[in-house]
Amino acid sequence: MNVPLDETTQQWWDETRARRLTVQRCGACGHLQHYPRPVCLSCGGAALSLVPVAGTGVVETFTVVRRTAYADLPAPYVVAVVALTEGPRLLTNVTPLDAVAIGRPVRVDWRPLDDGRNLPVFVLEG
Repeated sequence: MNVPLDETTQQWWDETRARRLTVQRCGACGHLQHYPRPVCLSCGGAALSLVPVAGTGVVETFTVVRRTAYADLPAPYVVAVVALTEGPRLLTNVTPLDAVAIGRPVRVDWRPLDDGRNLPVFVLEG
């Protein structure tokens, strides 16, 4: 899987090398957001830093992809919006496929990428 980097996302991806899940926090208003952006979605401020999060949350919504466009991601798989305990939402994969449901608690897991980075994915708790 080839995930491009830029100056806004480089540090976030570097944190995944150590399997640390982070989100951006605005220094002006305290807003937490994910994915990394150059400005705060709440106040427009540019004083953003990465802060660690627990890596827990709940499935907010999901869909099962049964026909994939990617050879390295065989179908079926779940694409879900996970609401982190701290508030931000991530678009991600959740497993196991047959037990995913809205409201189910999840925790972060990691899918290694070829270049040493790791992709955060989620597994159901319990």
